[in-house]
Amino acid sequence: MNQVRMAEKILVTGGAGYIGSHCVLELVEAGYIPVVIDNFHNAIRGGDALPESLQRVQEIVGKKILFQELDILDEAALRELFQKHHFSAVMHFAGLKAVGESVQKPLEYYKVNLTGTIRLLETMKAHGVRDIVFSSSATVYGDPAYLPLDENHPVGGCTNPYGKSKYFIEEMIRDLCKAEKDWNAILLRYFNPIGAHESGRIGEDPQGIPNNLMPYVAQVAVGRREYLSVFGDDYKTADGTGVRDYIHVVDLAKGHIAALKKLKENCGCKIYNLGTGCGYSVLQMIRAMEKASGREIKYKITARREGDIAACYADPALAEQELGWKAAFGLDKMCEDLWRWQVQNPTGFSNN
Repeated sequence: MNQVRMAEKILVTGGAGYIGSHCVLELVEAGYIPVVIDNFHNAIRGGDALPESLQRVQEIVGKKILFQELDILDEAALRELFQKHHFSAVMHFAGLKAVGESVQKPLEYYKVNLTGTIRLLETMKAHGVRDIVFSSSATVYGDPAYLPLDENHPVGGCTNPYGKSKYFIEEMIRDLCKAEKDWNAILLRYFNPIGAHESGRIGEDPQGIPNNLMPYVAQVAVGRREYLSVFGDDYKTADGTGVRDYIHVVDLAKGHIAALKKLKENCGCKIYNLGTGCGYSVLQMIRAMEKASGREIKYKITARREGDIAACYADPALAEQELGWKAAFGLDKMCEDLWRWQVQNPTGFSNN
């Protein structure tokens, strides 16, 4: 019987976002059927009742994307969704994600991220769905005791409620897998995703002032902002500015496809870093973006930002060993793709 495998339906929560939308695209390319939910907290509406990001994913892949506007805090709506579709696994991206805002609004962050995840897990359990890929973060490592960071580095010393919420969810899922042996979970600790799909049609579209370095740098390059503030040049790094592990968002998305395949092995609970293993400083990133854009990027050195650490980069060896995944794109490609997205969409997904 060489019957074609029935295409598996994968629930993607928060799938209209930056990483989610790139994963939806890779899912379709890999032969899965993504069913996407999002509450439009961060997403821009497009036509067809779809988020603009997914409207564009549809154009790129030439296939219709199944989407429903839904908040994971809405138990009844979640239940209905699971009754309607038979999911083979869940990719969980939904949640609030601004570090600074989490310090100001801790309760809101805990409510959305923790309660939302509990409702999702309960609904999965009630409908016999036992496989999940969770988007965690390198923030769970806190201030690094050593570098590069491997998966055995202590976690939980987080400096903000956003990081703590990711850590708590990791613990929750680990406990669940320990108690109920039929669950499989892969916790992916992202480092710093940047870049965009090479079509230039989808990318990162921060609402308001960008919290992350590279969207801000790109907005300065395109003339949307006057200059970049570099928070501190007195760190113990080669040039005094903060060092991070930047990874192309398409590489990151492909890591999720590799994780889905791993779930099929009944792997229990596994944790993997998704990074390149290379650390670049803020000034190196500015230079790389100047090269990609052919523009000068003005910056000013200002005081350190509270809670920032000097350096953070991954040991990505485990993901390569166990998932057969490795980041393929280097810094130049990340910046070229980011620049293409920025030039083609100077105001992001909204066309005003």
